[in-house]
Amino acid sequence: MDPPERLGMFRVVCLLAVFDAVCLLDTGMLFPRESSSREVKELNGLWDFRADQSPNRNQGFDRAWYKSRLAETGPVIDMPVPASYNDITQDPALRDFIGWVWYEREVVVPARWVADGGTRVVLRVGSAHYYSVVWVNGVKVTEHDGGHLPFEVEIGSLIRKDPTVPCRITIAVNNTLTLETLPPGTIQHMDDLKASFSFFVQNFNFDFFNYAGIHRPVLLYTTPKAYVDDITVVTDFLDNTGLVKYNVSVQGAANATLSVTLIDKDGRCVATSNGPAGVLKVVDVKLWWPYLMHENPGYLYSMEVRLTAADGKSTFEDVYSLPVGIRTVSVTSTQFLINNKPFYFHGVNKHEDSDIRGKGLDWPLIVKDFNLMKWLGANSFRTSHYPYAEEILQMCDRHGIVVIDECPGVGIKDIRSFGKASLTHHLVVMDELVRRDKNHPSVVMWSVANEPAAEMPPAEFYFKTLIQHTKALDPTRPVTYITASNYARDKGAPYVDVICVNSYFSWYHDPGHLEVIPIQLNTQFENWYGKYQKPIIQSEYGADAVPGLHSDPPVMFTEEYQKVVLQSYHNVFDQKRKQYVIGELIWNFADFMTVQGILRVVGNKKGVFTRQRQPKAAAFILRERYWRLANETGRLPPWTKYPCSL
Repeated sequence: MDPPERLGMFRVVCLLAVFDAVCLLDTGMLFPRESSSREVKELNGLWDFRADQSPNRNQGFDRAWYKSRLAETGPVIDMPVPASYNDITQDPALRDFIGWVWYEREVVVPARWVADGGTRVVLRVGSAHYYSVVWVNGVKVTEHDGGHLPFEVEIGSLIRKDPTVPCRITIAVNNTLTLETLPPGTIQHMDDLKASFSFFVQNFNFDFFNYAGIHRPVLLYTTPKAYVDDITVVTDFLDNTGLVKYNVSVQGAANATLSVTLIDKDGRCVATSNGPAGVLKVVDVKLWWPYLMHENPGYLYSMEVRLTAADGKSTFEDVYSLPVGIRTVSVTSTQFLINNKPFYFHGVNKHEDSDIRGKGLDWPLIVKDFNLMKWLGANSFRTSHYPYAEEILQMCDRHGIVVIDECPGVGIKDIRSFGKASLTHHLVVMDELVRRDKNHPSVVMWSVANEPAAEMPPAEFYFKTLIQHTKALDPTRPVTYITASNYARDKGAPYVDVICVNSYFSWYHDPGHLEVIPIQLNTQFENWYGKYQKPIIQSEYGADAVPGLHSDPPVMFTEEYQKVVLQSYHNVFDQKRKQYVIGELIWNFADFMTVQGILRVVGNKKGVFTRQRQPKAAAFILRERYWRLANETGRLPPWTKYPCSL
């Protein structure tokens, strides 16, 4: 065997070793896709809704509202799903409501689903904030702790008990945050007030509105009795040959025949294999590249998995197709590499947030945001401060937008939130996040928290355990968390792969003093790199700007001040990106809602776009910079050059 062949075999062996470490989760959460063997029925639209206004918020359970139609136990209102419930009505009590709310809808299940005992019928909730309990026809079928991530349950046996009865789905959702939830919070009872009434408030340490409700689609989908439960892919390449290591987990059959076919965008078969695990070799591979890094970004193959199984009475066939992008990610002490090429993050931080619908999934908004990001020349974003909808990550895969995928570990400031129960829950959330997003080529790094109190004594064990656990789940991607701590006292920094730093010089620190930015930012970078020798991303920076507010000389909250803050940061970035700074993510892409307070005028105004997605002056500064950064790579075809009209 000559040296190139030995090297190729070594890469395959290494790929197998990495893959074995990835396969730690024993249940799947594949995104529901229709195929010749699977059907999907969306349950989006209007649901009956009621907030439990009883003093202890527990009347719905005490009186078993789930045992009969919700409308029979009291008044209900229409509530759209998916959407946050907070801004739908004119009732301020519902906007700020804390506690249990109840959703219900009756569904007509296709007769063929009910009649065929060999068909599984699965109820799936894309996400609900934060604790959910689900009943079908009055029978509890599942519960889930945590928002932002999907959960599901098979309900075929229930709906087949009496096919003449409509399928009544009841979902109770509680948005209360405790010291052990993600994000954490506390309930403060105001009973000590000398007044004729008492009330309670939800306290937390994060700066966005605590929208609640069913935020992503609810649907029913089917699979055969024997089905593809999960797929994991790990990709690599050697010269012009792509390597796709796959593992397929099957449920419902002790013995099943599996065939795997990789198909390119033109519908041509480029590789095949049989069995539940193997390596697909793709000759003349087309790699997945980020937006503005290649003339053909976001290239996706389709991996079709076909299962055949029999139980002695029936034969089952299941077909599932998974989009696959072939790419690699690695980190050195000074660089972030995608496909062995240096990648510089010039992107944004975002929120799932908009008028009326709150955090509810909204396709027009998603498409608008992607158009704006590409207009900016942004090649990346962070899912601050929680996992975004799967549909958004699928868009990132297709468009080549790179993602830092963040869990809901925001606001971990209280020392009591570093306890065993909190850590256990945090580990489960990372399990669910990696299980859901492991196959997205756009996801290049996991973020386990944002601005935790990382200087506290328990933080070292907490984050060491959390980061090592995440690396064990997925050793193919680097792991980080977002810090705003002192570089010398940050107890989690030794364990991350990339240092991600938030700082707001001349805003929260030395407000109004623009002259401090070059000195303080340069010192920040030198301190962090000097101590840890790891690449650095400026994961947040910025300033509030009220749209239409102007002043010269610039003063805080004007569009001019926001522009100068950005330009001052950019000057330092340009010096340090030649050394070890590997990215810059503006805070924020768009204005977003927060709780009411004396520091916020109808939300956070640090967006370069308004909440309605109209540009401020800073958006044009950012656009000019990002396109210049993209053009400096020298790898763009002429048609992607920054428009000369600007």
